[in-house]
Amino acid sequence: MTSITEIAKNARHAGRRLATLDAATKNAALTRIGEDLRIHASEIFSANSRDLARAEENHLAPPLKKRLVVNEDKLAEIIRGVEALRALPEPVGRVLEARELDTGLELYRKSAPIGVIGVVFESRPDALVQISTLCLKSGNAVILKGGSEAAETNRALAQIIGTASLAAGLPDGWISLLETREDVGLMLREDAYIDLIVPRGSNEFVRHVMDSTRIPVLGHADGVCHVYVDADADMTRALDIVDDSKTQYVAVCNAAETILVHCTVAEDFLPALAERFAGRVKILGCPETKRILPAVDAASDDDWRAEYLDYIVAVRVVDDVVAAVDHINTYGSGHTDTIVTTDTARAQWFMTAVDSASVFHNCSTRFADGYRYGLGAELGIATGKIHARGPVGLDGLLSYKWHMYGAGHIVSDYTGAAGRAFTHRALDAREQ
Repeated sequence: MTSITEIAKNARHAGRRLATLDAATKNAALTRIGEDLRIHASEIFSANSRDLARAEENHLAPPLKKRLVVNEDKLAEIIRGVEALRALPEPVGRVLEARELDTGLELYRKSAPIGVIGVVFESRPDALVQISTLCLKSGNAVILKGGSEAAETNRALAQIIGTASLAAGLPDGWISLLETREDVGLMLREDAYIDLIVPRGSNEFVRHVMDSTRIPVLGHADGVCHVYVDADADMTRALDIVDDSKTQYVAVCNAAETILVHCTVAEDFLPALAERFAGRVKILGCPETKRILPAVDAASDDDWRAEYLDYIVAVRVVDDVVAAVDHINTYGSGHTDTIVTTDTARAQWFMTAVDSASVFHNCSTRFADGYRYGLGAELGIATGKIHARGPVGLDGLLSYKWHMYGAGHIVSDYTGAAGRAFTHRALDAREQ
């Protein structure tokens, strides 16, 4: 059995080869992956049925079970994501900055892969395809560990992707799938070979990973997302946005968990919301919400911080937009928050004041997604402020290098009282 150290070491070698491949080779691999996913659909469905049967035996919660499902529609969506990623411009080697230092001495800052990325993700088989193909397109090797509930499906998908990419000319070892929690602990020790760890899960899990490794960690924490219904909101639009944000897909990090409502519209909006959610969504309310909707249960302080991932929502009545922003910045997770209002100046202030990775005006929080942003797909949502923020697509998987081109230039010519002066003239960004 191959050790985790060998897997990481092989990924390092494969990643360095992957970084040198041209766009045509990587795009051909993505084409082959999409085709093979379609060809081997029956194998994927069979593996997924075994995961779903085990989830049924273990009484997995319905929203979490929904994440596991890979049917014909889901597979078609997965393949469309691969095709959309393939169609994006080549991300590696882009000139980000260009400067002349002196005649014949030019400096370029160019995008470059990070190297080897270890990703621990939740029980969503489609995430495996998104993550691995993003790493392929951006020239990174990847070591994956998915949720145990999706073990059979993940194994089938990783096998198909690995075989297809090797046939298309990618280096062996660029993609690996770990199987156990113990493997994750061992992976976190491989700082000699792994450049970045991306944990997707709860705040507690992300903190555990950060405390357990010397490898840099790109944290993807809870999704405590908010919709604020302002005094000047269009009520019909607000109902649609709140409903979509909460119920379009409840078991994901960009689903709304708290609804904030301006006090001047609460008397009209909350009964309409209760009618819209009747029989579908359980409402937990603040004292003012309970006064207007006596049948709802009281929300505790913990509910304002809760990521339910279920048909439950906390509702709070606030005095104004400032109170709404204070609530979001106090209890939110820095993921995605939206304001519904016809007052564009107030919306702009809200979007500036809310300290989150994505802030929206008059649209659902469910738009916070790499595919919907046009990033091709996403590795996850970064709620921190370093390196990448929000949906982490191709740009979030890239670093950069400085490339300098000279003609025998030496530093000695630029030192001392008689030294030459640098021109430091900006150049048009162009490939070199």
